[in-house]
Parts: sequence; structure tokens; C-alpha cells
Amino acid sequence: MGRINPLPGNTLPAGFEDAFKKANEAGNTSFVLDGTTYTLTKELKAIQISTQRDVAIASFSIFDAYNSQDADLINSYDFRFLSESAGVNDSKTFTFDGKIYKIDEHEGQITIIDDKGEPFAEVSNIIVNPLDQNEFLSVDFKKIARDAINNRVDKFEFVDANGVNIEYDIHRVNTNYYIKRETTTVLINMFEFPSVKHPLGTDNNGMDMLTRLMFGGRVSLMVGFVAVFLELVIGVVIGGISGYFGGNIDTALMRFVDLFNSIPTMPLILIFGSVMDTLEVTPINRMFILMAILGFLGWTGIARVVRGQILSLREQDFMVATEATGIRTSRKIFRHLVPNVMPILIVTATASLGGLIITEATLGFLGLGIKYPLASWGSIINISSDAFIMETYWFMWIPAGMLILLTVLGFNFVGDGLRDAYDPKMKR
Repeated sequence: MGRINPLPGNTLPAGFEDAFKKANEAGNTSFVLDGTTYTLTKELKAIQISTQRDVAIASFSIFDAYNSQDADLINSYDFRFLSESAGVNDSKTFTFDGKIYKIDEHEGQITIIDDKGEPFAEVSNIIVNPLDQNEFLSVDFKKIARDAINNRVDKFEFVDANGVNIEYDIHRVNTNYYIKRETTTVLINMFEFPSVKHPLGTDNNGMDMLTRLMFGGRVSLMVGFVAVFLELVIGVVIGGISGYFGGNIDTALMRFVDLFNSIPTMPLILIFGSVMDTLEVTPINRMFILMAILGFLGWTGIARVVRGQILSLREQDFMVATEATGIRTSRKIFRHLVPNVMPILIVTATASLGGLIITEATLGFLGLGIKYPLASWGSIINISSDAFIMETYWFMWIPAGMLILLTVLGFNFVGDGLRDAYDPKMKR
């Protein structure tokens, strides 16, 4: 007989060769040594000796843990092997990891009790698994689901941990059963009517309308004030130079003003709005660009007012005195002439502020002004461009419209009051 060559890493136990010889001479296909079964397989002149070991458990039994932290333990090989071996041998107990577990069978339902007398696992023949593996389904839920499937019903109810009774539907697809329920997920409360929590309701994005109106008022007023300031700066400079120097300079500047006035302002603003949409300008940058456009296109009226006032003021005695002192021209215009024009400038600026707010609101309503997430009164009204929304959700546009009305009316009243206050003919 030849040599016995073990595989690398394996050693032959004592008495192995003698046991092999006896089995081979007797024509046996296996032999047992020290509790291990060895199998003999003949391949030509060689004999392959192999051992048997357990690889896995194949079972129709489904083990469900009562607690999520015990799920891995219950489905481990050793626990399953010992528990199923006890069931095969009609044993009511088994020992695992130094603890004695009891097998309790009642009306066909098998429950494994731990050493403390508490239910530890449930054994059944139907597997109930959640779609989300991070979710743990209780044994009670699985029991009710199995009973519903066994009774061939398509609905069942289960009380969750919060005491809420939930109805589940069972849909069978081939040999699988899908358990579903209706869930209500509230992300945002869109178009919510006025309530204590939201005094003016919510918009189409679920935002509080009162907060949006306050924020939108800040944006609308900021656009108006900045645009008026730009109008004043450009108008005072051009009007002051034109009125002071007169002659050819005055003629050239006034013809430029006439040319500028011939430009259709609103179509030009609409074109700029469309261009910003195409370029996907950010809402913040869009607001600053809108301020600059409105200010740049509205200075001509102020320039004419300043020019007319300076033409009448430059011939007065205090200007003759400035000529005698020899001060520079810029100081004459901006230190002596412009302050005398300031009252009429304040009146003009206040009166034009209302018009700028209306212009901004118009652009916002047309979708060419301030964009979400920023808000202006005009863009808030734009939400109600749909007839159904305008008719049903009145709180989406009436408050913003009233604020525009009151603000513009207020600035017009202030402008009229300032005009009367600065008009000498109105004084008694």
C-alpha cells in the first residue's frame, strides 16, 4: 500500500492509517475515527479520503425574534441547529450559550421561551419581511398577517405602538403576498386658509403669507427707494450742468434727454426681464439689476426739473456773489444751486416713488421681476394668475394688492403735502 499524503494544513490523527487499512481491506466506503466520519472515493489507482461537516441548515421553519436586538442571535447557525434538533427529537428544551430554552407548542404555534420565562422567538412557516431592512416588524404584527393570509382575507387591522389602529391591505401576486397601507405624509400645507397659526394662510409653496407680505414689502420698498436715489443722482448731475452752463451744452443735453424719452421704457424693461430669465440670473442679482434699470430709465423728469430751477436761480444775487468770489464751478452748482432746488426734488422723488413701486409690482406680476425665493408684492400677486386660484384663494392676492394700493396712495399724499408745504402761494 502506498503513502497517505494529507492536504497542506491538515494532520492525521493517531490510528488513522490502521483504521483506513481496515476499511479499505474490508471494501467499506467510509469509516469512523474519534467521532469523525471519513469517506473513501476511488479514482483510478488512488483513493481520496474526505470528511463530512455541516455547511448550512435547510428548513421550512421561520424564526422571528420578539426583540430586534435578538434577531441575529435567533437566526445564527448554532441556535437554529440546536432548536430544530430539539424539535426533531421531540425534546421540549435545549441549551444554548449556557442558557436553557423551552419549546412551547400551542394550537400549532411554536414559541421559544428563554431562561427568564419570557417569549424569545416565534416559529412559523410563512416569512414576513419588511421592504426596508432597517424597519423591525413585531411578532404580533407577523402573527396577525399570517392569520389573515391563512384565512384568505384581503384586509386586517393592527394597533401600532402609539395605539393607532391601522388598516392593511393584502395583495397576492403569484405566490407572494404584499401588505400595504395608506400613509399621509405632510410636507407642506399649500393654500391653507387663514387660521390662528397662519393669519393670512399659506401660499403655493406652503409659506406663511403674512411673513411673505412683510418680506415682500421690504423688497418692494427697497427697489423703489434705490431706484429713486439713482434717478436723483443722474438727474441732478445732468440737469445741474445743463441749467448752469446753458447755450450749446444745454441744447445738447436737452436733445439727449428728448432722445432718451423716446425710448419705450416698459418694452425695454420687459426685454431685460426676459434676458435675465434666459441667463438664469440669481434672485439677489436680479433685484440689484432691476434697481439699476428702473433708476437709469427714470431720471429724465428730474433732470428737466433741476434744469428749469437752476436756469432761474443762476441770475439771482447770491449767484452773482459767487461769481465775484471766484469759487469753482462744481461748488457753485452742488453747494449753492442744488440745495435751493432740494425742496422740489423731494416732492418729485416722493411722487415718483409710488410709480416705481407700481412698475416693480407690474413686472413681478408678469413674472419678470423679483423671483422666488425672494418675494415682492407683485410676485406674490403673480401666484394668483390662475383664475381658479384667484377665485378660490382670495388671501393670495387681495392683501398684497391692498398693500400696494395703500403704499402708493400714501406716498402720493406725502408728495402732495410736501408740494403744498414748499409752495409759497399756499402759505398764509
